[in-house]
Amino acid sequence: MKVLIVSDSHGLNKELDIIINRHSNEVDAMIHCGDSERDADSQEMLNFITVRGNCDFDENYPLEQVKEIKNVSFYITHGHLYNVKLSLLNLKYRAEEVGASVVCFGHSHIAGAELIDGILFINPGSIRLPRLRNEKTYAIIEIDETLICTVHFYNSQDGSEINSLKGLFKIG
Repeated sequence: MKVLIVSDSHGLNKELDIIINRHSNEVDAMIHCGDSERDADSQEMLNFITVRGNCDFDENYPLEQVKEIKNVSFYITHGHLYNVKLSLLNLKYRAEEVGASVVCFGHSHIAGAELIDGILFINPGSIRLPRLRNEKTYAIIEIDETLICTVHFYNSQDGSEINSLKGLFKIG
């Protein structure tokens, strides 16, 4: 199973369309972790499981979502309500409350993946305003039947994989 994860696009739509067209035939789902600054019913956002970020003003976005994708529970939030710029502890507690195996979040614009007590936390970075690196990034998580996860990060501008960010994790 493969899931595409993007966040913090801050008004971009052409770039979202490029990412959608680049990967739509290879992924089972697409997640946007907020701060799209697009209307929830805009054409490009209809492709995504979405949440509301601190820069989204359309109240039709939920603040969080729990989605079961191919028997894996995903918790999706922007992260601003959990102080993710300081610590993942509050987000970890919420993930445990909802029984999530994978947490997708944004807000900090810092791409990375981390396993904490069997829960995988993925921040795809930002396709508009990345922090701590030059590449504008998004991620694809690949999960096999034994719950081994490979997280791939990509440069949104040319679609190339960023091997230095790639991670292999066992969830559950």
